[in-house]
Amino acid sequence: MYTADTLSTAETAHTAVATDLGQPLLGPADLGGFRLPNRVVMAPVTRARAAADGLVPTAMHAAYYGQRASAGLIIAEGTWVSEQAIGFVNVPGIYSEEQVAAWRRVTGVVHALGGRIVLQLWHTGAASHPDHLGGRQPAGPSAINPRTRSFTPGGFTGTVTPRAMTEADIAATVAAFGAASENARRAGFDGVEIGALGSFLITQFLNPRLNHRTDGYGGDRAARRRLLLEIVDAAARPWDGRGAGVRLGPYWSDGELFRADEETLADYDALVSALNDHPVAYLHLRGRDLAAPGDAPDAGETARYRRLFDGPLIANNGYDRASANALIASGTADAVSFATHFIANPDLVTRFALGRELAAGDRDTYYTGGAGGYVDYPVSDWRDGPG
Repeated sequence: MYTADTLSTAETAHTAVATDLGQPLLGPADLGGFRLPNRVVMAPVTRARAAADGLVPTAMHAAYYGQRASAGLIIAEGTWVSEQAIGFVNVPGIYSEEQVAAWRRVTGVVHALGGRIVLQLWHTGAASHPDHLGGRQPAGPSAINPRTRSFTPGGFTGTVTPRAMTEADIAATVAAFGAASENARRAGFDGVEIGALGSFLITQFLNPRLNHRTDGYGGDRAARRRLLLEIVDAAARPWDGRGAGVRLGPYWSDGELFRADEETLADYDALVSALNDHPVAYLHLRGRDLAAPGDAPDAGETARYRRLFDGPLIANNGYDRASANALIASGTADAVSFATHFIANPDLVTRFALGRELAAGDRDTYYTGGAGGYVDYPVSDWRDGPG
């Protein structure tokens, strides 16, 4: 990873290039201890390519992330912190020595190519399914079905009523996040991000429609956020003060139980403010889904949390080259992350820099396994316009 000394001269050059190109997105940034040569972040994207036996990353993972090492920061796909966390087929873990060794090959390739990479830590909680857990019930904050779907070996399957986690279960889960973070450090990652969005374990605890607990992990918004804050503290511990990134999705909607109403947004306001008292490297904020293709993201949604959070902020969801540059130029975010654009455009930073057209991904290959639609997207030809 680059050091502050080696980047000082390079940052001057990068800033000049970004100014000349009229793209603040291409300028350097200091993101919670991460020194980035540009502000184009690769968002975590589940691709279901792990070896089914042991959920181990393969050589394809090293090729895939190596192809995208020009990103200012890669946030690797959500990765299981334990066997109890599993809730999606062929997603890698970070809880076994075999997995740690395989991830070390991935991070080695990314670093050899000049990149920076952190790992997102994931637990599905009640959004899992017995098919992932040897027939056992998944566990969540309360015995309430989240009414979503789990991607099982038989395809997308409706969730079931989970069992309510005991306090011992919660303590073991916090410890699992801490151990997974330490494993990520040993695997050569530059940091970790807590996956606290979607319909999964942490958001289930944050959700008063799913969390009916009456102990210290439920009953009011302060107690409902306790699990996340304990996980942040545990995950940050191996990183010598750097902190852990946190990804939130206040505007996430999924059926009747996950909805971005005023009560939910008020809870997230209080949560984001509380994060300032914990070792958070950056806040990675997923915005609302766009109503229609071609719509621009609402910068006001990001600005709401910019006012509440004291640290660096990464914006996500629906941005293109123009809207991302405008957001950075306004000071509303420090970086912008891209998911689907990075799937089909391994050279996304170059395409942005030269104003080249972006390729579209093949959605039919997102979770199918194999090299097709994973490591076979070409970089743009030097003859491609308009650059």
